[in-house]
Amino acid sequence: MKTILYIHGLSSSGASGTARHLQTLLPDMRVIAPDLPIDPDEALTMLQRLVTRECPDIVIGTSMGGMFAQQLYDCRKILVNPAFHVSRTMRRQIGECPFLNPRKDGATSYTTMPELCDRYEAMEHRQFDGMTDEAVTRTWAMFGDRDTTVNCREEYLQRYRNFATFDGEHRLRLEDIRDVVVPLIRQIELDEHLTE
Repeated sequence: MKTILYIHGLSSSGASGTARHLQTLLPDMRVIAPDLPIDPDEALTMLQRLVTRECPDIVIGTSMGGMFAQQLYDCRKILVNPAFHVSRTMRRQIGECPFLNPRKDGATSYTTMPELCDRYEAMEHRQFDGMTDEAVTRTWAMFGDRDTTVNCREEYLQRYRNFATFDGEHRLRLEDIRDVVVPLIRQIELDEHLTE
């Protein structure tokens, strides 16, 4: 059985609607969707260990999760509306912020402090440092053409080439996942099979 690692965005969790929809729409695949630690370095370390242990076939990251997924250079990945500068959003939300989905640890909120924003900004400055030619060919991105929350398409295209746009906003709807994300997953699967 193939495995997908889904990486959620800021203020979300592994119990997001996107993770649930992926599991429903891809019953032949196992979807792993962890709750990310709030600290960026802890989150990236946890994801790197998870990749080593689980060997996912595809990593999917949305928004902030796209920034983390991008740094998993050896994986096939899909970045959906990736947010390469999470610190900018966080600096506008100093204080207590609610989680939008339930988390396994029971936490209902987290606190954004300037020091946390600084740690994200430090990661953002080095997030492309490990890129390889192989990472470029194994990375796809999808950008909602009505996304007014985050738009990192030009920055993505300075480094990568595989991308598509879809008729959508920043947050994925069920129809976006069904009609755009799942077909791309199947295409990546087919391409992988043909190159074996």
